[in-house]
Amino acid sequence: MTEPVKVAIEYPEQLSRGKVLLKVLFGWLYVGIPHGIILWLYGITVWVVIFFAFWAVLFTGRYPRGMFDFVVRYIRWQTRVSVYWMYLLRDEYPPFNGDEQIPSEFEVQGPPPPPPGETDTGQQPG
Repeated sequence: MTEPVKVAIEYPEQLSRGKVLLKVLFGWLYVGIPHGIILWLYGITVWVVIFFAFWAVLFTGRYPRGMFDFVVRYIRWQTRVSVYWMYLLRDEYPPFNGDEQIPSEFEVQGPPPPPPGETDTGQQPG
């Protein structure tokens, strides 16, 4: 059995002491404000998507792939910002996206593909 979620973060051999000091003293300013505002707005949108995904799962029995990927990108971005700012494990400034990137690994087992002859929404084509 595979794990549905896997999070792995490479621990660096050495961190810059100056950057750690800057993150502790001024991280709220140069990380918290720009990423925080965008992640807050993204988070509100994620909760709306989760609400509609709940109903989609309830009626179709499947989690729509686009909604699933949208939520995973949010969690991946939020995790990357936390690893940089709160946990002080990275020196590289986190990018403003939720794309997959090394050195932090965030894998999520997605919903199964629809059976042959059905679309992602559970409808018969045609």
